[in-house]
Amino acid sequence: MKFLRLLLPLILVVLAGCATQTNSNKQRQAYVAEDTSRTVDLTHPPRDMWDRIRRGFAIPNLHSEKVDYWTNYYASNPQSVLLMSQRAGKYLYYIVDELNRRGLPTELALLPFVESAYDPNALSRSQASGLWQFIPSTGLHYKLQQDRWRDQRRDPVASTQAALDYLSYLYDFQGDWYLALASYNWGEGAVKRAMDKAASNDRQPIYTQLDMPDETRNYVPKLQAIKNIIARPEKYGITLPRVSNTPYFTTVHKTRDMDVAVAAALAEMPIEDFKALNPSYNKPVILGEHNPALHLPLDKVEAFNDNLKTYTGRLSSWQVVHPQRGQSLASIAKANGITLTQLRQANNLGPRDTRATVATLLVPAANAAPAPAGGVQLASYSPDKPESPAVRLASRAPAAAPARPARPRTAQPSVRTHTIRKGDTLFSLARRYNTSVDALRKLNNLKNTSLSTGQRLRVPGSEVQG
Repeated sequence: MKFLRLLLPLILVVLAGCATQTNSNKQRQAYVAEDTSRTVDLTHPPRDMWDRIRRGFAIPNLHSEKVDYWTNYYASNPQSVLLMSQRAGKYLYYIVDELNRRGLPTELALLPFVESAYDPNALSRSQASGLWQFIPSTGLHYKLQQDRWRDQRRDPVASTQAALDYLSYLYDFQGDWYLALASYNWGEGAVKRAMDKAASNDRQPIYTQLDMPDETRNYVPKLQAIKNIIARPEKYGITLPRVSNTPYFTTVHKTRDMDVAVAAALAEMPIEDFKALNPSYNKPVILGEHNPALHLPLDKVEAFNDNLKTYTGRLSSWQVVHPQRGQSLASIAKANGITLTQLRQANNLGPRDTRATVATLLVPAANAAPAPAGGVQLASYSPDKPESPAVRLASRAPAAAPARPARPRTAQPSVRTHTIRKGDTLFSLARRYNTSVDALRKLNNLKNTSLSTGQRLRVPGSEVQG
């Protein structure tokens, strides 16, 4: 009998241990999805960025009805997937490179598909902005500057660095990628409270057992759905655009005020393409005092630097003035030769604003000072569109030469020669002769954009004398 009394506690301990192990196994079975399955040939370098992303998958796969729903949803909208993938092509190399450098799962490069559809200008109802959809307060916490001049939540480089810092912190905090992703969407405090509530109700404090708002409940399934399609696009009848496993853009820093339109023109880029890489600027002018980071395609950097070096026109159609705090807006407008209405429009000021309350104001440079002689200048300021003035580049004719009326264009324009003068660039000549830089390079078999004084170029048309 004494022996049985000694044996009974031992039996209870063993049974308790078995129960604990069984519960632990049930927890793992209910939560940890099967590992990511990959059939990737690692003996060869990645074929493209999609192949490189697949090789870095490291978050366990989630299997649920919601995942099936969203996978079918995206697969049923191939044009939307194509559009998002085409947008992503500009940014994927940089993002994946950063993920690899930090040792993070490459699934995170797919998160902007869910957050913003890879649109850097996306803005939510909660004022979340950019590829990674930072709300203002979280953006400021991660040093993304937001003011009247720029919003770095829309900058693809600054926002990516901030997002990966935040995601790394959340994973360290939660120890689990599902919970980290839910926290990114809902906030770590909200997820922690949901975990505590689940535990108090005898449920496992894991992602699949939490009470969450619908947006967060669908968040990880959406990411898994995108991952499913990227992993096996042919299975879902999806054709992904070609995205090379090479850098698309690089960054240059400038310390001079420059219009967005002028920067795009100097880089010989359509302004829409320039803005896609530089969407953070709120004004038509980029302030040099901010030491701005300009993101340019690799094949446009040489042209930008060459054109900027030889460009003699005005870089900005705006001038920054620094009023005294409390100075009347009427006096500032009068001193710069513009109306009070123009000053208010250019600076997003209301009719009740009568005095300066900020350290910097914009005034049209055409009214503030005479344009420099020679070279290329910006057209005059249009008060009808203060936020995005009608900016065009036009050749300045010598003061003594009267303007010639434009001749009708013919189907077969004539070809003439132009002798290169100091300050000429392919960019300015293309504008002058109403053609393109590519056309000039092809017509003259030029391998780069460099020009020499005295060099003779063939140019199409004869509207302007060279």
